[in-house]
Amino acid sequence: MKKVLIIGGGAMGAAFSVPLIDNNQKVTLTEPYNTKLLNQLLHKKKFHPSLKIVLPKRLSIKKFSPHILSQKWDLIVIAVSSIGIELIRKHLKGFKQKTSILVLTKGLKYDRKINKIITMSEQLSIGNKNLNISVLKGPCLAKELAKKIKSYTVIANKNIRIAEKIGKIISTNYYKTEHLTDVRGVEFSSAIKNIYSMIIGSGEGKNTSSALFRKSFDEMEYLVKFFKGKAETVRGLAGLGDLYVSAVGGRNSKMGEYLGKGFNFKNAKRKFMKKDTIEGADLAYEIAPYILKKVNRKKIPLMISLLNAVTKNKKLKITY
Repeated sequence: MKKVLIIGGGAMGAAFSVPLIDNNQKVTLTEPYNTKLLNQLLHKKKFHPSLKIVLPKRLSIKKFSPHILSQKWDLIVIAVSSIGIELIRKHLKGFKQKTSILVLTKGLKYDRKINKIITMSEQLSIGNKNLNISVLKGPCLAKELAKKIKSYTVIANKNIRIAEKIGKIISTNYYKTEHLTDVRGVEFSSAIKNIYSMIIGSGEGKNTSSALFRKSFDEMEYLVKFFKGKAETVRGLAGLGDLYVSAVGGRNSKMGEYLGKGFNFKNAKRKFMKKDTIEGADLAYEIAPYILKKVNRKKIPLMISLLNAVTKNKKLKITY
């Protein structure tokens, strides 16, 4: 039995506790900034409002505090939003234990100080280069994982043995893991697929969307190689697999559908998706200043069209 701490009580963090507990691990779930959610979990018999399920009885739920990090854990799982990564980074700045850290958070950050786009694991390690960080990405919807629907993900660490060791802790008969050393490729693939799922959703029909899917894949390969990842990683679960899940349904493809119908982004957001988080749009705002200046536009026409549509509130014009 391993002691596992999950930081982030949202849908994915909570769902991730299910296979861990089925694998006979001792799991503690903690929520660092959503007090309302924490109170709901504590006072409503562990009923999760997003997953619409009662979480496992053996799951321990606690309020987050820096002190909890000082306890002995075999694995610490980071499942906060991309915005929340900075908060956790500050708490881990003085972290000296050798505990394995597994990042579920998807996203990228444009670091203006060094004029580079960095991944979530790179942001987390700023100020503490000794952290033992792995990442987990892939086509895994939280609601399906919570219901134990067969799911597949990939764990990446520069040391493949560490990735495999974590895989043994979390894998079950319905939750399978693959293992890679291409951390950067995995993180970039899983982030930019949110933008490309918006593009695929904009297709006027399935014929158009399938062509956009193919073109999106080409651009993802180019971008991942540009950012020092491996092209073959895009063909795996973190790239092609995750792109498929996002393209066939979800908030990003839904927003893409509205853009394809001629709405500009701000009007579509206000009229149809006012309360929804659109990860692809958030990412577009984050990376557009770098992409529009540093990357060959002729190589990524779909990406350029989407960045202009979101960040400049122009009508989406697909050119390829």
